[in-house]
Amino acid sequence: MSDTDHGSDPLARYDESNHPPRIDCVLIAAGVWHDIDFARLELLKLLAEDPRVRTRVLEDYENVEAIAGADILITYTCDVTPSLKVQETLKDWLENGGRWYALHGTNSILRMMEDGLWHAPRHAPLMMDLLGSQFVSHPPIAPYTVTVADDDHELTRGVEPFETTDELYHLETHGDLHVLLETECTEEGTGFAEAKDAPGTHPVVYIKTHGKGAVLYNTLGHCRGHYDLQPMLDWWPSLDRCAWELPVFYDLLRRGIAWIKDRPAKG
Repeated sequence: MSDTDHGSDPLARYDESNHPPRIDCVLIAAGVWHDIDFARLELLKLLAEDPRVRTRVLEDYENVEAIAGADILITYTCDVTPSLKVQETLKDWLENGGRWYALHGTNSILRMMEDGLWHAPRHAPLMMDLLGSQFVSHPPIAPYTVTVADDDHELTRGVEPFETTDELYHLETHGDLHVLLETECTEEGTGFAEAKDAPGTHPVVYIKTHGKGAVLYNTLGHCRGHYDLQPMLDWWPSLDRCAWELPVFYDLLRRGIAWIKDRPAKG
């Protein structure tokens, strides 16, 4: 059989009309006080379920060319803030149809001040406006119930209220949010300057639209390994996986990835 025989040459069977379009993803996984290695690996495994997705992994936001050229963006960060130039790139990218799945601490800026408390300085107003919220505080990690605010959206249809043991994020919200999941905070944050303002209803999963694009935010998913509090603490005794231990969280991750992939055409 010759090299040009259709039985041995895969290109001979190539039909461009049936060619599924490539989806370029940027995954930014970085920051402090979390098991970034674990979260990065879990997200890459989920992205690898779709062979159309080609993922570039970064440790910060500063590669503006990579972000501008991406179809979708996923971030799992803590206290990682992009430069103003990158924030402006993200704004334009979203307006033109980009979709961003922002997870857990992406909206955090934390500084320990002289009063011995963690503060959430408002140093990046454009970033937090794009995300739709800024982290302010959380009570001690403990069980809480997540309820469904919109049970008719594709991201939450069929999802039942569930209990998780995770960081319950007290958020300062920005702009018009389409809240999909929410929770009730009943106690103050611990060790945070704005802890007393924590009680109340807070979004857990929401969408914020920007032009043709949108941010999907999911506050769940804290994780921590033995070494992730260094240099403050040399050894953390447990492996914390929180919502990552729940099938419903992986369902929400898969739904979210599918939703950001179903983005409008660039333009």
